[in-house]
Amino acid sequence: MIRTLVKTLWHLAAIAGVVAIAVGAWLWFSGIGTETPPGSIETAVARTARGTMIPAAARRVSNPEAATTETLRSGLEHWADHCASCHANDGSGETEMGRGLYPRVPDMRLPATQDLSDGELFYIIENGVKLTGMPAWGTGSHEDERDTWYLVHFIRRLPSLSEAELAEMDELNPRSRAEWREYEEEQRFLSGDVPMPSQPSPPSTHEHKGAPK
Repeated sequence: MIRTLVKTLWHLAAIAGVVAIAVGAWLWFSGIGTETPPGSIETAVARTARGTMIPAAARRVSNPEAATTETLRSGLEHWADHCASCHANDGSGETEMGRGLYPRVPDMRLPATQDLSDGELFYIIENGVKLTGMPAWGTGSHEDERDTWYLVHFIRRLPSLSEAELAEMDELNPRSRAEWREYEEEQRFLSGDVPMPSQPSPPSTHEHKGAPK
């Protein structure tokens, strides 16, 4: 019995060693860059692993919050303020940040996300996903968990967002101080209060080595 157990453990260790060597070789030859997106096999393995590692009890949890106008509005505001910088307002992931991550930010309008249960979406938002750009947003407070459930409702809405909703979210997106000044100037110009100030481009101070002066 003991010999069989030891033999089995040796076999498992050998398999783990082979896998580790293969992964190490793949990382060595592919490099550390994120320019090339993961292949189909890597994507399938990663998604399968993610689904397996989410506790079964968490997958079965139903959304305790009703999908009302108010909850969807709260989810829209939360998404525009916290999530859109990576996921885009429409959930496509077509942002500068989203395109630069490895793996790429998924298009959350597609079945790979929409087919997840409410419990799975909640778990991912609260706990994050290792080895990706998805952070854990959970704090353990009842209020934050409630807001996450509102966000789950809004994620279901992503495939059918209206142009008006997208335009509204664009105004809710975080802006830098300079962007806010530019936005306010544009609004005053459009309302006819003041003329649009001219903003000439500042002269470049960047020099290339070896370039003629």
